[in-house]
Amino acid sequence: MNWITNYVRPTINSFFSRRDTPENLWTKCESCGTMLFHRELKDNQNVCTNCGHHMAITPRERFAHLFDGGIFVEVDVPEPLADPLQFRDQKKYPDRMKAAQKKTGEKEAMLVAEGEIGRTPIVAAAQDFTFMGGSMGMYVGNAIIAGAERAVATGKPFVLFSAAGGARMQEGILSLMQMPRTTVAVQMLKEANLPYIVVLTHPTTGGVTASYAMLGDIQIAEPNALICFAGPRVIEQTIREKLPEGFQRAEYLLDHGMLDRVTPRTKLREELITIIRMLMGQPPAIVGDLPAPAAAPAEEAPAADSK
Repeated sequence: MNWITNYVRPTINSFFSRRDTPENLWTKCESCGTMLFHRELKDNQNVCTNCGHHMAITPRERFAHLFDGGIFVEVDVPEPLADPLQFRDQKKYPDRMKAAQKKTGEKEAMLVAEGEIGRTPIVAAAQDFTFMGGSMGMYVGNAIIAGAERAVATGKPFVLFSAAGGARMQEGILSLMQMPRTTVAVQMLKEANLPYIVVLTHPTTGGVTASYAMLGDIQIAEPNALICFAGPRVIEQTIREKLPEGFQRAEYLLDHGMLDRVTPRTKLREELITIIRMLMGQPPAIVGDLPAPAAAPAEEAPAADSK
C-alpha cells in the first residue's frame, strides 16, 4: 500500500478543492423553473423576475420593504394560555409550537408593527404562513385586537396582510372564537372612522376568510392568490363537477366583484400610500420623498418714474 498515493495526495487535493459557497445562493421558481440568484430575489420581494410568480415572504421581510427605510416598531401582543386544551395528536401542542418557533425564529403566526409608509403613519399586521400554516389561534386574535386598539389610540389606519390555512385545530373552539373577536376589533376601527385595508396573500382560507380577511374597507390581493373558505378540491368532491379555470384565485374573484384590486407585490407599497392618504383626506405623497418645491418669489414691478 502506497501511503503517499492513497492517503496524503487525496487529503491535500480535498483541502485545496474545498469551496465556501453557501448552498442557498440560488432558488428555483416554482412556476417557471428559472434559477434565481438569492440577492436579486430578495431585492424583488420574493417575486420571480422572469414570470412574476409570488413566492412566500415572511412578515419581517415584508415590513422591511413596506415601511420607510425598513424601520418599524413592534406592537406588544398579550400572551394567551400556552396549551389550553392539553391537545395532543402525533405530537403535543407545545412541541409543535417549539418546532415552529425554531423553524421561523418567531414566537407566533402574526407580527404587528407600526411605522410610516411614504411619511404616512400606519399600524400593520402580517401573518406568517410558515408558522403552522399561519393558523388562527388565540394569539392571532389577540394580535389583531392589539393592532386595532393601537390604531384607534393613535388615529392611524390599520393594514392587514392575511395568509392562513384557517383556524388552529389544536385550540379547538377557542380558535373559532377568534372570528367574532376579530370582527369586533374591525368594528372598533369603523366606529373611529379609520381605514381598514386588507391585503390577501396566498393562501387565505378557512375561518380567516370568513372573518377579518373579508371585512376591509378596501380589499387588495396579490396575483394568483388562493382566497376561499373551502378549497377547490373539497368543492369538486362535494358537487362532483369540474370547477372553472382559476376558480377562487385573485383574478377570478376580482372579475366577480369580491375584490377591489389585484396588485403585484412590488407595486403594493405605492398603491397603499395612495389609498391611505386618500381615505385619510391627506394630499398625495411627494414622489421620491422630496420636499415640496418652494414658491418662486413674485418679481417686484419697477417703480414708475415720478416727474
